[in-house]
Amino acid sequence: MWWTDGVVYQVYPRSFADASGDGVGDLAGLTAHLEHIAGLGADAIWLTPFQRSPQADHGYDVSDYTDVDPLFGDLAAFDALVTRAHDLGLRVIADIVPNHCSDQHPLFQAALAGDPSARARFHFASAPFASAPADGTPNSQHSDSRLPDSQPPNNWPSVFGGPAWTRTPDGSWYLHLYAPEQPDWNWRDPRTAPYFDDVIRFWLDRGVDGLRIDVAHGLFKAPGLPSLPPGAEPEPGRLRGNPHACDQPETIEIYRRWRRITEGYDPPRALIGEVNLAPHRAARYVGDDRLHQAFAFEFLVAPWEVTAWRDTADRLLSRRPVTWVVENHDVVRTATRYGNPARARAALLTILALPGAAYLYQGQEYSLPEADVPAEARQDPAWRRSGFSRDGCRVPLPWTDGFSPPGSAPPWLPVPPGWSRHLDSPTLPLTRTAVSLRRRLHRQGLLSAGDPMTLNVDYDDRLLAERPNLTMAVAMGTDPVPLPAGDLLLASGPLTPDGLLPPDTAAWLAPAAR
Repeated sequence: MWWTDGVVYQVYPRSFADASGDGVGDLAGLTAHLEHIAGLGADAIWLTPFQRSPQADHGYDVSDYTDVDPLFGDLAAFDALVTRAHDLGLRVIADIVPNHCSDQHPLFQAALAGDPSARARFHFASAPFASAPADGTPNSQHSDSRLPDSQPPNNWPSVFGGPAWTRTPDGSWYLHLYAPEQPDWNWRDPRTAPYFDDVIRFWLDRGVDGLRIDVAHGLFKAPGLPSLPPGAEPEPGRLRGNPHACDQPETIEIYRRWRRITEGYDPPRALIGEVNLAPHRAARYVGDDRLHQAFAFEFLVAPWEVTAWRDTADRLLSRRPVTWVVENHDVVRTATRYGNPARARAALLTILALPGAAYLYQGQEYSLPEADVPAEARQDPAWRRSGFSRDGCRVPLPWTDGFSPPGSAPPWLPVPPGWSRHLDSPTLPLTRTAVSLRRRLHRQGLLSAGDPMTLNVDYDDRLLAERPNLTMAVAMGTDPVPLPAGDLLLASGPLTPDGLLPPDTAAWLAPAAR
């Protein structure tokens, strides 16, 4: 199927293109620029959340799962987007956020008002947990009017910093593994799974070709919500550091349920999970009866160092299928993270050469750097709670005709002076050429997502990746290195005058003609 080796272009709608003139990107703006994405050779687009939301976490706090937020348009605009994308040969992947919702969601508002039935759909507690009930239900005393101690029910931290519990005016507490505006659903309540069955069917019925599942390793929490042991301090920004709050065995059963739903469509639709776990744990979520794919996140944290890249790729390839990614809306852009645009181009060419699917983030085709957003202009909720900001990779794109129409409101994040100079980046033609060549080799049967691959390090700092019909070399040190045997197909930068591969450069080669 297309998702096994497709190239998917991630769109962050509020920063892609603004058609309405309010300074925020929207679905109409995206529709008007779909030809750019199709021109890159992408097989699909993935849209981060555009559903109705108060935007406390820029769409990842959903108040209505089956509507479009007016900030981005309406359902008619979404339908027009899907139609135009399909006309251009692009599939559409929509984002679903099942771990948490908005505190403005009607069911959570009912819970805040004290409705016991609604409270059971979230994680409410009226006092610190003294013990874990056998059925896994937190110690909830909704009818008790006394004010509990001010201590949170357990010691879980929020991924965004601070405690994972917020106290309500009646003295009770609710769980939010992210911002306080994002209460977690209680997936042990029997009404949660059917509710989301209807949500995913709604978007599949509107023509989406796949669903990307946010915090796919979340959902179920450990029965009784036990505290972490003394001294346990999860790494900031990673849910996986709290084993009680994610990766529970019941979670995979939900994806078996959803897989049965997607298999009922013709053609079947893809399920792609944000499973930010160690590779051997993430691999459990993917299979013939569960998710089709889970993102391979290790390259997002791997340094620009040859053995780190070899070992990372080896680990991931041992647990196929692999979905390769080096940029997204949550991490520092590669041109900055790796040190320069040349390395960003080499990294792009590298992931496109590896067996499996590849995800590109908007602006990666220009090697956009991380923007330095002034502290007073930052809007990431994580910044307010932990001092960590993702705004620098979310600055609006510098289109030649402007992000917004003339005379529009200022963009929602400030655009650095001279931002449009990046449109002349050599990464754009490289991306078009690489994706086109990759697609041609796949269509000719010369590449497959199941290809065997060997990875080696030689010349001290040359990464060599070999498939039956493609060899990829990356110079990751300070000196030029020889090209391996074969006919040069493409390089991320010019070779040296004597034909060596310069530092921070990748190359693709075909087997030498016999």
